[in-house]
Amino acid sequence: MTDKIVHGGGITAAARQYGGRPEDWLDLSTGINPNPVALPDVPVAAWHRLPDQHLQERAREAARGYYRSGDIPPLPVPGTQSVIQLLPRLLQGGSAAILSPTYGEYARAFTLAGLRVRQVLTMDDLAEDDRLVVVVNPNNPDGRLLSIDQLRDLHERQCQRGGLLLVDEAFGDVEPEASIVPYASSMPGLIIFRSFGKFFGMAGLRLGFVIAEASVLDRFEDWLGPWAVSGPALSIAASLMESDASVIRHRILDRRFALETILRRSGLSVAGGTALFTLVADDRAEGLYTHLCRHHILVRKFDYARNWLRFGLAPDEEADRRLAGALGSDDFRSVRPKI
Repeated sequence: MTDKIVHGGGITAAARQYGGRPEDWLDLSTGINPNPVALPDVPVAAWHRLPDQHLQERAREAARGYYRSGDIPPLPVPGTQSVIQLLPRLLQGGSAAILSPTYGEYARAFTLAGLRVRQVLTMDDLAEDDRLVVVVNPNNPDGRLLSIDQLRDLHERQCQRGGLLLVDEAFGDVEPEASIVPYASSMPGLIIFRSFGKFFGMAGLRLGFVIAEASVLDRFEDWLGPWAVSGPALSIAASLMESDASVIRHRILDRRFALETILRRSGLSVAGGTALFTLVADDRAEGLYTHLCRHHILVRKFDYARNWLRFGLAPDEEADRRLAGALGSDDFRSVRPKI
């Protein structure tokens, strides 16, 4: 698996193929909050100077409180994709096992590094030689969620075999009670990735956090080099993580309810998802994808599951009506039989 992976968000390419201006498309192809929060004030010095240590310390303390990481101050990184690329350096012998299907960049990073990769369907498929196990929780794209007890059992198994467990909680902000982070300080060998931009609607900041024992965080920080995260990103993250996020959670849940209502009324089968996206299973997914593109609405399709489409959240009621209109149009009936 070394070919480049096509992710969501490719509005420019879609507009070139199906017409229209990119800014006029409705992008439902990502798992990003479609309503970015208001930008807090950013000190001029954050733009003018290289990121000072006090900015990083404030961001780490804010993240410690927000993620409830106890004794561990999370390490800010320039997007979790940056540390996915570094994961192969942690693997000393053995193989990497990835609970699949899931975010494809994990398998690609290990494969490009020349390491053995096993994509497993269940925890029962794990083997003695799996020195690093990757679990995206909740999972992208089907929303599979392992309980804290399941993760603790898996971590214990890895510890007994001298291995590591990586839990990617990129979509975990809406359900903090399901996070393994509060237990991390007593679980050596556990690494947790958190995304900042998805929940706050600021993916363009390219910011994430890593939670792990100090020796692992020190290695990541060393490999990333100095000034890896910009001063404005650190300042914005600290301000937002110190604020009340409940309003954001409620708005996201309202948007998810609206999306699933439209999909079900259109006769589509909801197969899974998280608070930030819904997975649809339909045998005519390819035709439905094209149909929506002709209406300048982009969703996410999958080369490994031709009957899947992932719908991200629409930003408002007007966008809801646009999606419902496309799914209720006469040409949609030629894609799906009349319900």
